[in-house]
Amino acid sequence: MKKTVMIISGLLALMSLSACGERDQATTTKRGLVDEKAWKGAHNEFVVKEWTPGDKTAWENQIRARNQYQNEYVKTN
Repeated sequence: MKKTVMIISGLLALMSLSACGERDQATTTKRGLVDEKAWKGAHNEFVVKEWTPGDKTAWENQIRARNQYQNEYVKTN
């Protein structure tokens, strides 16, 4: 009986300590490490059709339009 309790407690201790070995994922990825301007990024299919990467004025207009979708005064009136 004591042997099984010791085995079970040992396994529980090993499982609880195994979470301590997780690496920080922010330092292993390349995304976000380059200090670029916001309007120069996103070269993929998820960008808005009216915006091309590198166009600052189109980016600012798109951000302004997105903010209007979140404005509660615009939604209620």
